[in-house]
Amino acid sequence: MPTLAHALLAALKDHGAHEIFGIPGDFVLPLFKVIEESNILPNFTLSHEPAVGFAADASARYHGGLGVAAVTYGAGAFNIVNSIAGAYAERSPVVVIAGAPGARERTSGFLLHHQGRTVDTQLAVFKEITCDQAVLTDPVTAPAQIARVLRSAREMSLPVYLEFPRDMAAAEVEPIVTLPPRHAVAGALAECVEEILDRIQAAAAPVAVVDVEIRRYGLEDKIAILARKLKLPLVTTFMGRGLLEHAPDVVAGTYLGAAGDPAITRLVEDADLVLMLGVILSDTNFALSNRAPDPHRTILASSREVQIGYHCFRNMPLADVIEGLEARAKPNGPRSHLLSLKQRAVYPRGLPADDAPISPSDVATAINDLFDRHGKMSMTSDIGDCLFTSMEIDNTALAAPGYYAGMGFGVPAGIGVAATGLRPLILVGDGAFQMTGWELGNCRRYGFDPVVVLFNNKSWEMLRVFQPESRFNDLDDWHFADIAASIGGVGERVTTRRELAAALDRAVKRRGQFSLVEVMLPRGATSDTLARFVSGFKSVRERMAKA
Repeated sequence: MPTLAHALLAALKDHGAHEIFGIPGDFVLPLFKVIEESNILPNFTLSHEPAVGFAADASARYHGGLGVAAVTYGAGAFNIVNSIAGAYAERSPVVVIAGAPGARERTSGFLLHHQGRTVDTQLAVFKEITCDQAVLTDPVTAPAQIARVLRSAREMSLPVYLEFPRDMAAAEVEPIVTLPPRHAVAGALAECVEEILDRIQAAAAPVAVVDVEIRRYGLEDKIAILARKLKLPLVTTFMGRGLLEHAPDVVAGTYLGAAGDPAITRLVEDADLVLMLGVILSDTNFALSNRAPDPHRTILASSREVQIGYHCFRNMPLADVIEGLEARAKPNGPRSHLLSLKQRAVYPRGLPADDAPISPSDVATAINDLFDRHGKMSMTSDIGDCLFTSMEIDNTALAAPGYYAGMGFGVPAGIGVAATGLRPLILVGDGAFQMTGWELGNCRRYGFDPVVVLFNNKSWEMLRVFQPESRFNDLDDWHFADIAASIGGVGERVTTRRELAAALDRAVKRRGQFSLVEVMLPRGATSDTLARFVSGFKSVRERMAKA
């Protein structure tokens, strides 16, 4: 029989895990030894537990399987809480494997190092930010517990928690059997699908809005086919930016409400039926809507439920719904409102090679020009104006904390993407880089060579736009480009548009080490998208105050 450690690693691989990110510690050392010696899954160690969680989250988003984060008890597990909370908010299936005291230690009568209030405080915390949990103390029940928890991660597309006592690594167990997925009841699914299709057929101006769940469940290609068959115009949410990048004929643009392209905003807000697929009804997606979501004109398929008007179909997996729609849908003729959409979103190109200072939107233009010359790159972004700037870049695969909005995601997420075999372009602000940018020092030993574009305005500029009078938004100049060489990369600081274009070109051509392009921006300068967002936010706030 296999040991529990070997059985767990094999089960992770069977359920779609491609790699493990972690930081070792004494309570999890026996498991790390097996991880290293078994070679069942590659293991990437980073420098701080929040980065481990961000990397595991991003890898799951990109390869569509499970992300895995392995940390020690207490000090390690509590350190990863914030990044797992973000994964929960944004529907990313990360498996947290946390070391724990063995049976004798639990009953020794001593307070244990790394322990919080009680031995089980760690479990109690993770129950709030994971959808399923198991403490693996019994070799007889452990295989069934692991199978249940891993199925939950895949089905719910949410983080889960496995507590692995250090005396259990060598325990012999039965192999872990993958549980079958739980599908919708056939009759309920047929009724749901027919009602959706009837509503679409009756609508004069329907539109589809897609969000992150369609990637989590691997549905992008099927949704593109469905949209073409039904002649449905389709937009992504702010969070879902980068979806359907391989179907440019389908995606009209990104809906940002008052902050977005007016044509896209009208397409959604003037629709008489809004079909929301895998959408998270978050403030970042819809707070700037000029028209609140109306149940009479909305169908929401998300979180294994379908809400049509005022009634709900439960236990309805999104994949079953999309497959049912695609199988039963009949091709529609052209719709007048679709034909009236003269053009899709247009992204800026043609950055002048001059000595003018750089604005954030110039960075987007330079990257679009770069993609035209060298091909698109997979992207990660931190929160802040770098993320709003990404909305002005071609619709390219993107992982970003668009809803949870926690700082520090961008660089470790890029390392997570690099671990999947892709070369990422990372967008990050100077404030977020101070938190987790130093994880770039781990690139050399793994052969990763991401391109990092660092927006340096010596400021928490995203906060300044809402509270410009506060001096605490000012940061010092850390000269990040100068530090790059000492941690294994190449750094360049640029201050003009000419320098920016040239530095980006050199960075893409440079292979074998990370490239850091530190873009110096004037304080107070924002991207065009962020400026519209702030204007729209203030307008919405004024309307609410008058209501």
